[in-house]
Amino acid sequence: MAEARIPAEARAQAADLRERIAHHNYLYYALDAPEVSDAEYDNLFRQLQELESQYPRLRTKDSPTVRVGTSVSTPFRKVRHLTPMRSLNDAFSWAEVEQFRARVQRALGLEPDLVAELKIDGLAVSLTYREGQLAQGATRGDGEVGEEVTANVLTVDGIPATIQPELAAAMPPVCEVRGEVYMAKEVLEELNLSRSSQGLELYANCRNAAAGSLRQLDSEITRSRHLRAFFYACDPFPAGMDGQFDLLAWLERLGFPVNPNHKLLHGAEEVGAWLEQWRERRHLLAYEIDGVVLKVDRHSWQEELGADSRAPRWAVAYKFPPEERETKVVAISVSIGRTGAATPVAELEPVLVAGSVVSHVTLHNEDQVRLKDVRVGDVVVIRKAGDVIPELVRVQTSQRPEGSVPFAMPKVCPSCGAELAREPGESVTRCLNPLCPAQRQRRLLHFVSRGAFDIDRCGPAVLAELVERGLVDGPADLFGLTAEQIQQLPGMARRSAQQLVAAIRARRQPELSNFLYALGIRHIGDRTAQVLASHFGTLQRLRRAGQAEIAEVNGVGPVLAESVFHFLHSPGGETLLEQLTQAGITPREAAQVQGPWRGRTMVLTGSMTGFTRSEAEAAVQALGGLAASSVSRKTAAVVAGESPGSKLEVARRLGIPVLDESQFRWWLDHPEAEVPGG
Repeated sequence: MAEARIPAEARAQAADLRERIAHHNYLYYALDAPEVSDAEYDNLFRQLQELESQYPRLRTKDSPTVRVGTSVSTPFRKVRHLTPMRSLNDAFSWAEVEQFRARVQRALGLEPDLVAELKIDGLAVSLTYREGQLAQGATRGDGEVGEEVTANVLTVDGIPATIQPELAAAMPPVCEVRGEVYMAKEVLEELNLSRSSQGLELYANCRNAAAGSLRQLDSEITRSRHLRAFFYACDPFPAGMDGQFDLLAWLERLGFPVNPNHKLLHGAEEVGAWLEQWRERRHLLAYEIDGVVLKVDRHSWQEELGADSRAPRWAVAYKFPPEERETKVVAISVSIGRTGAATPVAELEPVLVAGSVVSHVTLHNEDQVRLKDVRVGDVVVIRKAGDVIPELVRVQTSQRPEGSVPFAMPKVCPSCGAELAREPGESVTRCLNPLCPAQRQRRLLHFVSRGAFDIDRCGPAVLAELVERGLVDGPADLFGLTAEQIQQLPGMARRSAQQLVAAIRARRQPELSNFLYALGIRHIGDRTAQVLASHFGTLQRLRRAGQAEIAEVNGVGPVLAESVFHFLHSPGGETLLEQLTQAGITPREAAQVQGPWRGRTMVLTGSMTGFTRSEAEAAVQALGGLAASSVSRKTAAVVAGESPGSKLEVARRLGIPVLDESQFRWWLDHPEAEVPGG
């Protein structure tokens, strides 16, 4: 009878909310690509909670309100946690914090001390230790089953692989130490600058960047992201430990990084002061937090309070309200990046948001502008995604001025006048002229960077001055500079100018791979440049090759081949190459190693105990082989270390020989032999 009284509208609304929340859970936990803000997600979740509270029969076994995260469907191996990694119930106001405190007091018959910890906005991880040795690292996943990411966890700053024996003796023989992996704000800014220069999609916030970095199939990429972590739990709880406050000190003694900003609080006044303090001070931190976690301190009381299927009853996460501000769009301009990507940017009346002034915000691409219908003159709501990157939340259409017109993407580049093009299936519009002035400084920065021409003392400030003074228009102009010209720059002494000229002239004969990478060809990174250089040997042979021939090179393929061929035979590309030739730049012929593995391609995956990734690749190349990044039918063998990822499955499906580290070492010592086990 109770089921029949549930209104049809409530059933439909609950079903819709479950579907939407499941969709957002998948994007957030599995793909690290959320479509909505935390505040919007929390609002959906609360709506479902309220419906299920009003009509308990609506609560299904698989409802998001009783589960954590989403089921794991990724290239990583699935692993089951020793005990479930539960989520936390949220509080969005002081009143809800007080309700939590009141519930705890009623259940225990007294007011317990609470430990306050900052809620790090990162990716939850669990480290399994056996007799003090790190045996496994895993993500939270759906709370029951996570992804095994041991090799990547070992690249995170501060995570101990081994606990000192005298300290490990106090640990449970097998235990999971749990915490949060995060990315510092400064690291995110540098990463996004790099991705922007390559025409790649930017990470929206530190949490997404940390999650995406920890879930890389190549642990060397994870290492390059400089991730960090804070730890706050151990399961099972160590014997003889009184409570959470003591546990944090114990974890720190073992060598785990513990956030120093935690405190034992007594009573409502101290709790309120702590929450207010960190709501104001959070912008001063080097990392993102989105709230404060309050935990009953004494472990015996935690056990008495227990947990439901989703969250413990002895803890709550107070979520900071998002700081949103209104301002006005005064103009929409188009910015041209190094790869020619044309990005609409909303120019704003300056407004203070989350501790800094925001005067412009990216609108990403033409589709996003149309989706949000942003127009000049609109009043818009701005916030910072993860308190770092400004984003436009919504347009206040009720305040739209009369006569406003929809934004239209320009047909030509605002900098050089060349036609803007949008390739089928892409969301980005591009200027295809490699000599476009707007692309000039970013291309110059890439040209002189490490891995390209690697010109020391030629940083962003120097290049900006050279361009501003008309001394440099393109890369070739660098090689005609004199010490007298450079000495005109602010703060540039005579000796420094002479050293810069010497550094530039020393790079007139670069390696072919460095030369190709420096050209800034779309999609072509340093590894692909090495593959092309190794295969063709000289720039002339590469320029004579047809698109189909380039595509046949193992590790290149049709998409990269099209990009290379188009650049080398476009008017702008041919002009740039001619200018470099006239400046005396002659890339050296790539050495053709006549080793026993010449013509063989190997793919390395996972981590090895005796090699770094670069050392293993160098060993392959020294024997004349090619170390590729993807498996194909042309691959001679796949070398699989720990946590190999999806490349191993591809190799098995294609029947490619798979070697472990010991077999790889044997083959290095016997390079004339056939593939071990092949």
